Amino acid sequence: MTSQVEAIGRVPTRWRRVLNFPLVRISVAILFIAIPVAAVEIPLNLFVTDKSLRGLGALLLAAVVLVAYRTYVRVMEKRPVTELSARGAGLEWGSGFALGALLFSATIGILAAFGVYRVSGNNGWQSMLSFLPVCIFAGIFEEVLIRGILFRILEQWLGSWVALAISAIIFGALHLFNPGATLFAGAAIAIEAGILLAAAYMFTRRLWFCIGLHMAWNFTQGGIFSVAVSGGKSKGLLQSKLIGPDWLTGGAFGAEASAVALAICLTMGIILLVLAVKRGHVVAPSWRLRTA
Repeated sequence: MTSQVEAIGRVPTRWRRVLNFPLVRISVAILFIAIPVAAVEIPLNLFVTDKSLRGLGALLLAAVVLVAYRTYVRVMEKRPVTELSARGAGLEWGSGFALGALLFSATIGILAAFGVYRVSGNNGWQSMLSFLPVCIFAGIFEEVLIRGILFRILEQWLGSWVALAISAIIFGALHLFNPGATLFAGAAIAIEAGILLAAAYMFTRRLWFCIGLHMAWNFTQGGIFSVAVSGGKSKGLLQSKLIGPDWLTGGAFGAEASAVALAICLTMGIILLVLAVKRGHVVAPSWRLRTA
């Protein structure tokens, strides 16, 4: 039986160029992820109502995303999936998780010092742990989609800096559809998370570090401090509330839209970019590589 790659190799040159065009590659890669995710998620949403089973469903979806991405890379790009290789994955994921937890804890610490974050009690450990599966899925799904597909393929075409700008803008724009979103919230996500997470990928040239960072930011935010995650209300370990001006608290969108989070994450993003440059991890646009 003829493989899809072999079939593509025999199509006319014009069509091969179409299939290899970066925007087409991005579209095909997204379909490789979206179709199996939808095939699993739709039945889960229709027939599973138990919260513990939905948590297992989120973990299953995370596994589906990883398998689908690996399949895309091996079938369409015909290369080893080095950005998700197992060697060193634990250390990179753990380092990213620790950094993400530290960054959001620092944000909350400053907000508490200003008197706008207040704790009134706790909801118990079960509330915290039940929030973890959705954080695992969101971290894997969004990082594979935005950094593994969108940023990586754009970077090969347009270079690191243009790809960083475009992927950050798109990442921020996607959050404008969330509850409580404002233009400032979208801009904050683009600047703090879009830059930080792309920088995390550039720093390691792998996905585990930025996946861990993304997971920990969401989990610490919603699972521990019970702050809204990108507009979604959260019930985590602590009973808490944010009181103050929206520019400081982030308003209904959550502390991600806070000027404090913006400053902290942008600073760390710049640090990671500097380290990526020192490691020689900046990619030049494809037309410069062809003329070098």
